[in-house]
Amino acid sequence: MEFRHLRHFVALAEERSFTRAAEREHIVQSGLSMSIRALEKEVGAPLFVRGTRPVRLTAEGLAMLPAARLALEAAVNARQAVQDTQGVLAGELRIGALQTAGHTLPVSSWLAAFAVDHPSVRIRVQQLPALAMVEMVADGHLDCALVSLVSDRVTGLEVVPLVVEPLVLACTPTHPLSSADAVKLTDLAAERFVETPPQWAIRQVLDTAFDEAGIERDVVCEVNEWTMLLDLVSAGVGIALIPEGLALDTSAVRLVPLAGPGLRRRVDLVLPTGPAASPAARRFRDYVVAHPEPRR
Repeated sequence: MEFRHLRHFVALAEERSFTRAAEREHIVQSGLSMSIRALEKEVGAPLFVRGTRPVRLTAEGLAMLPAARLALEAAVNARQAVQDTQGVLAGELRIGALQTAGHTLPVSSWLAAFAVDHPSVRIRVQQLPALAMVEMVADGHLDCALVSLVSDRVTGLEVVPLVVEPLVLACTPTHPLSSADAVKLTDLAAERFVETPPQWAIRQVLDTAFDEAGIERDVVCEVNEWTMLLDLVSAGVGIALIPEGLALDTSAVRLVPLAGPGLRRRVDLVLPTGPAASPAARRFRDYVVAHPEPRR
């Protein structure tokens, strides 16, 4: 049984598409199909239900998937054990990252420096909602992720705190609240809101805070990009609560502090605990901890 066949099998099982799996493995679809057929011949059973979209595993394929992942992980660890003795980090770093535009932390700089320092590591970045990325790290589909967490209690994962930012009100300079020294949540009860999607951790923090205050919000627009959110606020579509340190041009809006116990957004690096973390994830964690400087 060849490891490349197992790798192709896992890729197809996870991507559920021959096109995406072939792109992920950098081979043509016909080559992927031949590899899967060779593996099925080797194990003596069909692993995928033919003709289904998305691609679906058979009962035999479902049974084989955990063992295939363990075999690939063991191969990576064996290779890394040898390379560690030579001081070389190799393999793959599958990292999840928050939207980097306007991010307080130098995410792109971290990735660039890490890639230069470890040229034998192939880096794959996915930008997804924070809660989805936490699940992917826990399930082994990502090696680590830079996320906003709602709670620091994440079973089975190491949480490395990076930054905590207060949330502030963003509104137009002509808005009645723009000249206030600070605003309370109750001051926002009758407002229209521009918001991030419900899957974002910051949205969950805000929804919980307003629910606990007994305030029903009128969310008139949802966007998953900070620049567009600020553009909509500046156009008068609604107000928003955003991280104070958002590294974007906020000259077109007025930022007003929140009164009382402040709402905050935290950003953390999460990875599996102990030996479950890949060598690349552990090295990236060490690099981030050693270079924590936020953008100025």
